[in-house]
Amino acid sequence: MNKSKLKPRMGRPPVLENARNRILEEAALLFGKDGFDNGSLSVVAERLGVSKAAVYHYFGSKQEIYDAIIIRTLEGLLIFVGNSVATSKGGEAKLKSFMTAHASYFEENYWSFVCMLIGYGGMANPGLKFEATQKRVEYESILRKIVAEGIADGTFRNVDVTTASHSVLSMLNWMVRWFNPNGPKRAEEFALEYFELLTLGLSSRQ
Repeated sequence: MNKSKLKPRMGRPPVLENARNRILEEAALLFGKDGFDNGSLSVVAERLGVSKAAVYHYFGSKQEIYDAIIIRTLEGLLIFVGNSVATSKGGEAKLKSFMTAHASYFEENYWSFVCMLIGYGGMANPGLKFEATQKRVEYESILRKIVAEGIADGTFRNVDVTTASHSVLSMLNWMVRWFNPNGPKRAEEFALEYFELLTLGLSSRQ
């Protein structure tokens, strides 16, 4: 992350362990549930048991917090999914790892992920928006390489890599619109079903 874009406030810091992450997590929950416009930093401060001024010690504005949520979520996604894919061999195995790891990270960081997908287009800081765009491009390139590898090793048909990659990400990201984190079925289970649909299709003719 570009640290110069998110400078801490001057003065003595409030007593709050792991303050930045806790503020981002609480704000993500609030913004994800109530929307950015309805989310108040006073509520974030109250839930953390600190003053509103304590929140402003770490972040200069509500928008800065929202942008930081997006960057942090993308960074975590890149690391988590990248590490999972690195342990797999072959296009099909890597695709399965990519999809299930994506779903697991999404569920584990549900409200931050909601904020990231919904708020990306509204990022106010040009430098941070560029950084977020670069991370998205890097993430998508992991998937494109997987599809290309599957085509090369004969696992996948010779399809358009970009179209296939967009299809996978659309399926995974659309879960944010309907997935219930308190439901009986885990996001990874849905991802496995998506994987089977992609690799086996709907047709019973084999």
